[in-house]
This record gives sequence, C-alpha cells and structure tokens, in this order.
Amino acid sequence: MLTRFFALAALLLSAGFSAQAQVPATWTTNHAPFRIMGNLYYVGSEDLAAYLIATPQGHILLNENLASSVPQICQNITTLGFKPQDVKYLLTSQTHYDHTGGMAALKRATHAQVAVMSADVATLESGGRDDFFFFNDSTAWFEPVKVDRVLHDGSRVKVGQTTLTARLTAGHTKGTTTWTMDLPEAGRVRHVVIVGGAGFNDGNNLVDDPRYPSQAKDFEQTFRTLRALPCDVFLGAHGVYFDLPEKYARRLSAKSNPFIDPAGYRTFVDEREQTFRTELAKQTTRR
Repeated sequence: MLTRFFALAALLLSAGFSAQAQVPATWTTNHAPFRIMGNLYYVGSEDLAAYLIATPQGHILLNENLASSVPQICQNITTLGFKPQDVKYLLTSQTHYDHTGGMAALKRATHAQVAVMSADVATLESGGRDDFFFFNDSTAWFEPVKVDRVLHDGSRVKVGQTTLTARLTAGHTKGTTTWTMDLPEAGRVRHVVIVGGAGFNDGNNLVDDPRYPSQAKDFEQTFRTLRALPCDVFLGAHGVYFDLPEKYARRLSAKSNPFIDPAGYRTFVDEREQTFRTELAKQTTRR
C-alpha cells in the first residue's frame, strides 16, 4: 500500500506544480514524527503541520500539505507504527495548496472521506481556482478534490471515541477552520486548539474586495471565536504559529508537556488581531 502512495505522489509531481519550486525549505524538510499528547501525533514537515489522530477504529488526518508531502506524511505515519490506509477522514485547516495539495492523492489511496467547511468547498473542488485571492495565480492551484461531507461551525468529526469539533475562523480563506478536541493528560482533560489561520496575505483588500466583501467582518468574528475557546494545548496549521522547534526540543527534558501553552495561544491571537486592525485602519484611511 505504501508503494501506491509514492507512485501517486510521483504522478502529481510529474504534472508540474510551479509554486512548489518556490516554497520555503521548512515546508518540505521533514520533521521527525512524534506523539504530542494522548492519541494526537505530529506527522508534518518543519513548518507545514499535519496531525494524525489515531484510534483502533481508524484514523483522522488533519492537513495533507503539498503534493510533494504525500510520501513524507505516509512515511511519518508508518514510522509511528500506524497504517496510512487506516485513515478514515481527511480534514484541512484551510484550502490553500500548502495544506490541501496532497489531499487528492491521499483520498485515492485511502478512500477516506473528505470533510471541509462549507465556505471552502468550492475552492477545494476547483483546486484553488475559486479562491478569492489566488483565483488568477495558477502557481497556487492544486489538484481538485471532491468533498464527501460539508461541515459548518460546530460540526463534529468522530472516529471511535475521539471527536474533533470544527470552528469557523474565516478570513484567511472563507472557510478557514480551527479544530478543537479534548484529551486526557496526567489525570485531567486538556483542551486542544489547532488554529487554522488568523492572518491575511500581502495585498489582501480587506475593505471592499468584490470577491470577498465580508472579509473584515469575518476576521472580527474569528478573533471573537478564538478568544472564547478554552485552550490548554496550542497548535496550528504552521509550526511557526506555536514555536514547534523550541517546544519539540524541550519535550523530553521539560517537567510538563511544553505544548501546554495557554499563554502562547493568547499572545498569538493578540498579535494577529493587532496586525489585522493596523492594516484595516491603513486601508480604510486610504479609501
């Protein structure tokens, strides 16, 4: 089965994905897979985060990253002692090529269900061609993926005894999704928050983009949502969000799990909201 994954990835790469030739090295350099807490594992690269939630009844994979990431993710899953073909759900944080580029290949190989927030369905099924920002940038397109299940704010994805809750945190994409779950740790329940994204791309028109006129309002709601979420374990779609290298380095010597970082979560939200408000004020003044 693993050979099948590598073959599919090779076919995708031979078709040519010019954007992938320009990506940062941290997006393609593999990170050692490891257990974060409970049945939650990291299987991504140094910065493009991918998560495996493993259960005896099958697994959930959150973020499929680049098309070139498919063999990397599959090898990381195998290294941890699990089988890629046991993945039952493919989820994503946002429908940009760096988080969904490998989804089509993984869907073919696993026959897993693809579950995506409703506002991002059109973008995923068009391979990025319907994205409000990258619609005219072919280097940001990816192989289209058929959606099996449409999610809404508060939808739950359950496999075995594990449940993930999808929270709509739109703005970066129309359906950017922050995922939450509860995990037992040292005799108590820890609230896990995996932030889908809370920033805008350089050049975004936050004020009156005809393709996304509600973007500023959506960001406003996103920050309200993020602030209301209880968070013990702070994770995200990119390792840079939650200081992955530093926390990974400390995980064996630290007295407590370094990924338990509610203060880091609050700081992240504060910084992203301040950046948004500063840019919104600039653009509003120029109008």
